[in-house]
Amino acid sequence: QVQLVESGGDLVQPGGSLRLSCAASGFTFSMYAMAWYRQSPGKERESVASINTAGNRLTYADSVKGRFTISRDNAQNTVYLQMSSLKPEDTAVYFCKASHIVLRNLEYWGRGTQVTVSS
Repeated sequence: QVQLVESGGDLVQPGGSLRLSCAASGFTFSMYAMAWYRQSPGKERESVASINTAGNRLTYADSVKGRFTISRDNAQNTVYLQMSSLKPEDTAVYFCKASHIVLRNLEYWGRGTQVTVSS
């Protein structure tokens, strides 16, 4: 059974930090590029960061560059999103996505974890 389970979301003050985790199971993690997305109420889901299978090619949305870092541990089947200097506009549900590197239409989504940035 394929599962992507996000964790680490919380209420944090502006300027604070959080580390999100996404634990994968039920598929060959090393064959999938991973990405984090987020969605705020009334807005479309947007890409935040992505990482290739080797972990050496990273991309970020302009809005999070310099503040967020994506990483992965293929031995632990986990992808991370380290978030710092958080802003109220970072408030959203954060989702992870797995995309097969060959079968482009094969992808999986987690159910999300809530991040709220507020004083």
